[in-house]
Amino acid sequence: MAELISIKQALQFVKENDYIVAGMAASEGREFLSNLHKINDRVNNITVDVCLPLSSYPFMLDPKYSDTFTVNSWFFSNDLRRSFPNGNISFIPNHLHFAGVRRLDHKKPNIFIGIATLPDKNGMMSLSLSNVYEKKMIEQADITMLEINPNLPRTHGDLEVHVDDIDYLIEVDYDAPLLPDTIPNEKDKLIGKHIAELIKDGDTIQLGIGGIPNAVADALHNKKNLGVHTEMLTTGFMKLFKSGAINNSKKTLHPGKMVAAFALGTKELYDFLDGNPSVLIMDGNYVNDPYIIGQNDNQVSINTTIEVDLTGQCCSESIGTVQFSGTGGQTDTAVGALRSKNGKSFIALYSTTYARIKNSNEKEEISKIVPTLKEGAVVSLLRNDVDYIVTEYGAVRLRGTSIKERVSLLISIAHPKFREQLIQSAKEIGYIK
Repeated sequence: MAELISIKQALQFVKENDYIVAGMAASEGREFLSNLHKINDRVNNITVDVCLPLSSYPFMLDPKYSDTFTVNSWFFSNDLRRSFPNGNISFIPNHLHFAGVRRLDHKKPNIFIGIATLPDKNGMMSLSLSNVYEKKMIEQADITMLEINPNLPRTHGDLEVHVDDIDYLIEVDYDAPLLPDTIPNEKDKLIGKHIAELIKDGDTIQLGIGGIPNAVADALHNKKNLGVHTEMLTTGFMKLFKSGAINNSKKTLHPGKMVAAFALGTKELYDFLDGNPSVLIMDGNYVNDPYIIGQNDNQVSINTTIEVDLTGQCCSESIGTVQFSGTGGQTDTAVGALRSKNGKSFIALYSTTYARIKNSNEKEEISKIVPTLKEGAVVSLLRNDVDYIVTEYGAVRLRGTSIKERVSLLISIAHPKFREQLIQSAKEIGYIK
């Protein structure tokens, strides 16, 4: 049976050259990670894997600890972007459904730290807000530690663990991390409207993070019999369920259930999840497997990107060579939707953004539909796997089209002020005459 220990005792288990894996996002084990820097004076060469960390941890951000702690992440947060110049932060290229599996193929953790609900009368605990890779890591780690917290929702799925299968429990009492709703702006609303018009009653949907996905959710309240099979369960899904738009009745896989790999959102979302048997938080290797996703008829994938070239290549995670976020589940869900009977995949972006002028403090407006991606840009979604591209100027379907056809379609939804320039660039490259 798991032994109850303090944070100070937990840190004593960390030794030289250890490899530590933390849970994803709201499941990261905040108290352990907040205190990890305190052992800097007695250890060296500690590697810590994280994914979308939500708190600012000294071991990760303060340059004075960069010689002791190497930080790898499957998905960058703002803190990781800001601290990247410290030299101890690196990205783990991945598709989310393979994130934990392929990392374990490379090496196994000495310590796993995550979160869980309090044990019930049978000794069972729920991993609560994520099972993207957490349970797999628990099964493989030399030492397993869970921060047990009375404030966490007890979720259903395949993320329950027994106290006998965990080495150490740490009692904590902090609120679950929140992700406030991003209020959609006018561009978000236009994009959301374009996408919502192409979603039918009875479709099963996946949404990502941010203003555009929230605008899509807001535009779906008049739909009926929607289902959910998604990487991330957000507050928007909860609102659609409460409005009656989502009931999961038409799903061909897990009918009657919302399925996700992790949840992140508001306190209202967590209250909705607590003890709710209509929501399943399941293994990310299963949920995000394109083969599994494709078993849902009418599966719709909705994600965002940073820039798209005129052939349909999507860079969704870097600005040139600079890592910004991660591939996450974009390829998983887009390809899964294309495998689905009557499935659709949407990649959304604003038509323009503002970029700093080289050697200047001023910014200029630039097109996000571009002749070629920036030098060093990561192709997150291959042009072979692109379906719909959407901006505030409309939605175009690239599935099955030629390069020449794509050039015309994409320029039609670019900002009008850049269309002639894009036509000229396409001619110079040789895509069109």
